[in-house]
Amino acid sequence: MDQEHRGTWFGFGFCGFGQALGSGLGRQVHSPEPLRTPGGNLDVCSVSASWSYTAFVTRGGRVQLSGAASGAAGGCTDAWASEELLVLLRAGPGDGAELQAWAPGSALRGEPLWSQAVQEAEGGPSRDETQAGPLPLLPCARAYVSPRPPFYRPLAPTLRARRLELGAEHALLLDAAGQVFSWGAGRHGQLGHGTLEAEPEPRLLEALQGLTMAEVAAGGWHSVCLSETGDIYIWGWNESGQLALPTKSLAEDGKTTAGGLDEDGSEVKRVSSGEDGAPAPFIAVQPFPALLDLSLGSEAVKVSCGSRHTAVLTRTGELYTWGWGKYGQLGHKDTTTLDRPCRVEYFVDKQLQVRTVSCGPWNTYVYAVEKEKS
Repeated sequence: MDQEHRGTWFGFGFCGFGQALGSGLGRQVHSPEPLRTPGGNLDVCSVSASWSYTAFVTRGGRVQLSGAASGAAGGCTDAWASEELLVLLRAGPGDGAELQAWAPGSALRGEPLWSQAVQEAEGGPSRDETQAGPLPLLPCARAYVSPRPPFYRPLAPTLRARRLELGAEHALLLDAAGQVFSWGAGRHGQLGHGTLEAEPEPRLLEALQGLTMAEVAAGGWHSVCLSETGDIYIWGWNESGQLALPTKSLAEDGKTTAGGLDEDGSEVKRVSSGEDGAPAPFIAVQPFPALLDLSLGSEAVKVSCGSRHTAVLTRTGELYTWGWGKYGQLGHKDTTTLDRPCRVEYFVDKQLQVRTVSCGPWNTYVYAVEKEKS
């Protein structure tokens, strides 16, 4: 508990709507800064960031909004922010809870747009299964909430959902056995089935069968999952290097000279390298999961995705980020866009171990604690 008490939230990236992010000065923050939350020094336990506002949930059960949306409410155990809806999970009568959907601009006053009682799965989660993860997956693990109608969407009980993540146009589900399912639009390869076709229902990611996954994350149009052994698998759109694969936007000036599919099905194009004129490949779309290596010996334990950037936390508490960096959301003291993993040195320099990372579309929030004194 002492370690937890020493923890601090940090933020960096886009804050053009005045959302709390580090010092909150200006429209963007390029390097991690301790978070100045609205209403004083809140004891924040989780963060959910949308494009124009952020929802902070405290250990005392209070949700506080910052940015284009404002307001506060008590009795909350979880919050999920999107531009269309703010979804809250609030304590209900007995052992149940109430799911509430609010218009972000309502300041949490009056009545929610809709509400629904939700219950734990019958008998509660068994000891040999991981409990359902946070919103948008509901505590019963039999449904999830969507920012677009129908807001309440049931899941087949056979899926045994453990965690669910929503991208701009697709969904990822991690089940109790460590299998990954995806569905929705697939035109950027974000479903991982080797095609650009849409999938109306959850479909098992066959390329990962036989591997046990521990985490999933959905970006705007890309997807990431982490195995139990700390490996990173990544697929989808690579327009800004968010897959940590070579991308055209970061290549030297040149023009497309050839294209086609690589052996693994990825869409490969070629540009002039600049020096000797030899074409060098870049990957625009990766429709199959690709194995990504961090620095030697690093094991990934947590992952979060923004619209076009990716953040991974290692077992030793180091944070790596890559992808689109226009607003400083990578935390490297600049606005550089990267198509390779790069460690955020701020936390190393400050002798901090990162415990949690949560990306908004254009920003990043991090919880870190002081390293143990040896």
